[in-house]
Amino acid sequence: MRHFVIDTDTASDDAVALVMALQHPDVVVEAITVVAGNVPLGHGVQNALYTVERCGKTTPVYAGIDKPMLRPLQTAQFCHGEDGMGDIGLPLTGRLPAEGHAVDVLIDTIHRFAGEITLVTLGPLTNVAVALLRDPSIASAVERCVIMGGIGFGYGNIVPAAEYNIWVDPCAAKIVFESGLPIQMVGWDVSHKHATFTSAQADDLYAMSDLAAFCVDIQKALRAFGISYLKQDGFDLPDPIAMAVALEPDVSTVTQRLRVDIETQSELTRGATVVDHLRVSGREPNADVVLEASRELFLETLYAAVRKDV
Repeated sequence: MRHFVIDTDTASDDAVALVMALQHPDVVVEAITVVAGNVPLGHGVQNALYTVERCGKTTPVYAGIDKPMLRPLQTAQFCHGEDGMGDIGLPLTGRLPAEGHAVDVLIDTIHRFAGEITLVTLGPLTNVAVALLRDPSIASAVERCVIMGGIGFGYGNIVPAAEYNIWVDPCAAKIVFESGLPIQMVGWDVSHKHATFTSAQADDLYAMSDLAAFCVDIQKALRAFGISYLKQDGFDLPDPIAMAVALEPDVSTVTQRLRVDIETQSELTRGATVVDHLRVSGREPNADVVLEASRELFLETLYAAVRKDV
């Protein structure tokens, strides 16, 4: 069995990624840690707890940091809905997270499974950055760190130069990318190309099971945003395709070892992942950047998770 810890700002696509990990037969999700991002921290905690419950699991969910390191929180409720789960009327209140702080849990879990833990990040990197500042040794104890964030090659989804997770807390991202963690970066460009669902494709997914229907229903706000704002033919699922890479490495078909630096100062390019494709900087590479992925293997991984109800 593989051991995962997942750090998330749980909204509609994060929830699908959680389903994929929780349902995978060869993975034990040791903990889910929640950070503010797509939605305020309390919303993210409730959304994670609800998703765990829908999967029939008892994975502990821990609350973490409620704002970026140096900036006010700017949520993505404009695209995920006020509750982060599409505003479809789900009962997203009243559940209690596990005792303990997400940062402590990250440190403890990584040390407990040193050398065999996969860290998957689905939101801003605030929790992870603070954990690294408190205990830099965790960087070498992680076997693999899959980050949904940034742009490997292309353009942004929140500002022209940046993807939301990195943009919302660029200072945290800079700490993480310079930490020595064994990073595999799955940028929004990968999702935009390989994880977009048209209405017909969403209907096919919906029909597979009640759990699959849940995964589609919660994209209601994201679907409207994708069509009207991003000019996509439906919605895309960035966190699930990153999770697919974590679960099934062959989902990544083109990966390059490159230098990735994070812009923290410029308001024009804040949060940009500056990827040195031509190695002109002469700086040591610090991330495996996923540039292409197999949609077929991604869909196989997603469908396997939702094909049967729990």
